[in-house]
Amino acid sequence: MTREGVTYQLHHVGIPTDQVRDGERYAERVGMWTTDDFSGSIPVQWHRFSDDSPLHILMRTTPHVAYRVNDLALAVVDHKVILGPYEPIDGYKVAVIDNAGMPVEFIETHLTDAEIWGRAQSGTQSALYAKD
Repeated sequence: MTREGVTYQLHHVGIPTDQVRDGERYAERVGMWTTDDFSGSIPVQWHRFSDDSPLHILMRTTPHVAYRVNDLALAVVDHKVILGPYEPIDGYKVAVIDNAGMPVEFIETHLTDAEIWGRAQSGTQSALYAKD
C-alpha cells in the first residue's frame, strides 16, 4: 500500500505476553524479552516486559503491527511518536506511533528479513540485543 508518498509493507505483529517462552532474548535497556515465532504466515514477536520497563504503556499492553516503509521520517509526520526513531539493529531504523490508541511500528531498512532476524537473534550488530 502506498499513501502520501510512503510505501507500507506488513512485516510482523508484536504481541505482549506475560508467559515465559523458549528462546527468549533479553533487551536490558528496555526491560523486554522477545521470542520470534515464524510458524504462521506472518512473523509474530512475543514481548514480555519487566515491571520497570521504560517503554510506553501501549507498547507493553497492546498488540502492534509493524510495517516496513520506504521513508521513516515521512511515515511519522503528524503522528504522536511513542518510541524512537532509533536504530536497535545496525541498518534497521524504527519508530512507533500511537495510532488512535494502537501502537504501530514503522521500519526503514536495506536489510533482508534473514539479516534482520539473524542479527536480532544472535545479538550481533544489534545495540538492543547485544550480548556481553
